[in-house]
Amino acid sequence: MTSTVPSAAVEQLIHRLDDAVAVRDDAGRCRRVKQVLIDVMHAGEALLDARFLVPAPDRYARRLLHRDPAGRYTVIAMVWDRSQGTPLHDHAGTWCVECVYRGRIKVTSYSVSGGDPELDLVEFRQETVVLAGRGEAGALIPPFEYHRIENPDRAPAVTIHVYGGEMTYCHVFEPSGEGRYRREFRELHYTA
Repeated sequence: MTSTVPSAAVEQLIHRLDDAVAVRDDAGRCRRVKQVLIDVMHAGEALLDARFLVPAPDRYARRLLHRDPAGRYTVIAMVWDRSQGTPLHDHAGTWCVECVYRGRIKVTSYSVSGGDPELDLVEFRQETVVLAGRGEAGALIPPFEYHRIENPDRAPAVTIHVYGGEMTYCHVFEPSGEGRYRREFRELHYTA
């Protein structure tokens, strides 16, 4: 789902993101994108139409807000109803900046500590747990891309994610016992 006629606030966001992603390195890009999102959130202007704020009943909602025609980035709005979240996952080598638009989210980051790649088994070590509220943002720059996101509250939360391209798949890591996780391919879709 993409907005056919973007609001003035979305058009301004897109213009600023076009400038932010123009630098050559991922770390610089992420710093600039993060600042754009923080500035937009603190401006207080409504950015998302009502259709982007509706939770999905069975899992978090993932809605396309903008796809850069040059393929440099996409902007996704995600809605997290109470107790909804992701499994432990990667970003398939794609950088990302995530910013809270409404509510709070809990982000738990992990690093790889071992495993057996031939068996798709991975061992992780938990690194950080962050509770982020409106206007707070973080970045994932591979190889630091393993995390879980969840809504810790009773009210829905909404986040805006800017990806370095279009993230059509990722790998999820399901617990398999003995502190190991089984790596599985997961195709990603947008929510209607």
